[in-house]
Amino acid sequence: MSGRHSGRTSPGLRITALPGTARLLFRLAPRQLNDEIAFAKIELKRKGIQVGVAAAFFAVALLFLAFLVVGLIVAAIMGLATIMPAWLAALLVSAAFLLIALIGGLIGLARFKKAMPLMPEETIRGIRHDIGVAREGSAFNPAILDPESPEAKAAKAAKAEAAAKAKAEKEAKAAREQQEFPHASEPELARRLSQRRHHLTEVRDDLGTELDFKTQARYLLAAAQVKAREGQVLAQHGVDAAGERFAALSGSADLSRRWKPLAAFVAAGTVLVVLLRRLFRSN
Repeated sequence: MSGRHSGRTSPGLRITALPGTARLLFRLAPRQLNDEIAFAKIELKRKGIQVGVAAAFFAVALLFLAFLVVGLIVAAIMGLATIMPAWLAALLVSAAFLLIALIGGLIGLARFKKAMPLMPEETIRGIRHDIGVAREGSAFNPAILDPESPEAKAAKAAKAEAAAKAKAEKEAKAAREQQEFPHASEPELARRLSQRRHHLTEVRDDLGTELDFKTQARYLLAAAQVKAREGQVLAQHGVDAAGERFAALSGSADLSRRWKPLAAFVAAGTVLVVLLRRLFRSN
């Protein structure tokens, strides 16, 4: 039936079969999501360029702020030069900066050494040990927790091999997605998204119509009536042919007219039952 894809069985009734509409939605939704993601990447790239330009202006501002600091230092040196030689003033200012840098560096180094190591190694080792025991029980080998042990090296190699395999599968999947959803320009993505969004709107409206019980009942009744009319036509042809053959065999026109209504009733009932069974089986 042509209305299965267009969603129209007659000029006044927009109905499609529910499974067909669901399949259409499942086919359109991933494509729409993929194009939305591609469009988002393009938009983020454009915003990234804008952020880069803003960062460049910030860098220029910081550069001139550094020039300001240099100017203040020069002003301090020239101020001291009024009471002492200029070279001595510059040396004193540089010594003051060096002293401040040394004090800050020593304090930072002491605090850094105090915080080392940055990771709680013993706690992490204990947690890994507990997880291994929980997963493998007595079969767990604590030697793999030592990075220098052969067991740990073998486990690391196996993990690297699994990671390489997963990476290869991910690249193959990305290649398939690239083949299925080729790269498109921003205008093409916008046009495609707009068209598919309109299509999805129509399909969603059709789905809402199909989920209505009254609409489905009218659809089934209309289909049953069409099939019943086809069955009646076929039954009438069959009855006429059977009556003619029976009349030819019996040689009596009265006998043919007498049995014709009964044969028509039986044939019509049989065809109606078969058509109803096919109708309910297909829906």
